[in-house]
Amino acid sequence: MDFALAPEQQELAALVRSLLAKRGDPRAERYDEALWQTLCEQIGVPALGIPEEYGGAGFSLFEPLVALEEVGRSLVPSPLLSSLVTAEALLAGADEAARQRLLPRIAAGEVAAFVDGADAVDVLDGDLATVLVVAVGDRLLEVDPATADRTWTPSMDQSVRLARVAVDPTSGTPIGDARPARERALLVGAAGCAALATGGAARALEMTVSYTQERVQFGRPIGSFQALKHRMADLLVLTEMARSASWAASYAVATGADDAAELAHVAKSYCCEAFAQVAGETIQLHGGIAITWEHDAHLFFKRAHALGQLFGTPREHRAAIAL
Repeated sequence: MDFALAPEQQELAALVRSLLAKRGDPRAERYDEALWQTLCEQIGVPALGIPEEYGGAGFSLFEPLVALEEVGRSLVPSPLLSSLVTAEALLAGADEAARQRLLPRIAAGEVAAFVDGADAVDVLDGDLATVLVVAVGDRLLEVDPATADRTWTPSMDQSVRLARVAVDPTSGTPIGDARPARERALLVGAAGCAALATGGAARALEMTVSYTQERVQFGRPIGSFQALKHRMADLLVLTEMARSASWAASYAVATGADDAAELAHVAKSYCCEAFAQVAGETIQLHGGIAITWEHDAHLFFKRAHALGQLFGTPREHRAAIAL
């Protein structure tokens, strides 16, 4: 692939970035419903990867992952990843009737959650979803959210909304095969986390470089000190390599390439660890200001560690490649 975004993909990224910069609040504990509706109605973010016959825009999975990188950059809470994972699970494992019924709702902006098991913990946006798709054994079920026991689970990064979801499988409606749905959900979840981590790392680095150009010590900006230049250069290499890994995985997963699973494992492992390192250095290079609640540095640190656990740890993904 050509490791550059097409003009229309660049425009998509710029639109999402501009909107989130103007209206997003990275300190919010749940997503802003008005902002989410604007993303849905004006840009059509959740509909991008859904085929037109199901009410979507008919693009590939790559486009919503481009938007997801911008969500990661902003640190704004968003149900985009959970809805994207659920939509892809439905496309992979659900029957035609379920696709026709559920995918237009997701494309229109209803929050969706994919639940693996009858009693699952750490379900992304599980307590807020109005579309609930559950994999139990080899069965894929549609479950009425009103019949499920859903409890918000507090986490270190409160902008990543997690919940425990318990359902009675007998109350669900069978809609397909859980195996391909589960496999697709894990693959897309890994690629999505890589995109979020890449965006977060890029923004943290930009913020750090800007600060070192403004902070003066010994009569000169600290960014002019050679030792700090070297550290920031290393962070730039980490961030750019993370972007390459993320885009490669996103493209492979979107196109169904033979090496999609391997690239997704690599991206999830590398991007999340790169983000954790960049976030740690962000705190260090901001000095004393970064250990205060008033500064956003701690938000990047929390998001980095949350993404490192979501949809499998880096160590688990490396182990999957070694098998």
